[in-house]
Amino acid sequence: MTNPFENPNGTYLVLINDEGQHSVWPEFAEVPAGWTVVKPADTREAALAYIEETWTDMRPASLVKAMADTAS
Repeated sequence: MTNPFENPNGTYLVLINDEGQHSVWPEFAEVPAGWTVVKPADTREAALAYIEETWTDMRPASLVKAMADTAS
């Protein structure tokens, strides 16, 4: 059986959580609590390209805020 997260022929959503972390998610699976769809269903390749283009700071949002608060 093919891993549903790595099926090259599958369709995927891109999800984001409150910390700004992204995830490729199989379209057929229910979106888990705490995650929001930021890119509708597309190929796995397109979903990964979207993440690579938009998720440029891997730090959790809470860490970014804490660092900004400390710096000011």
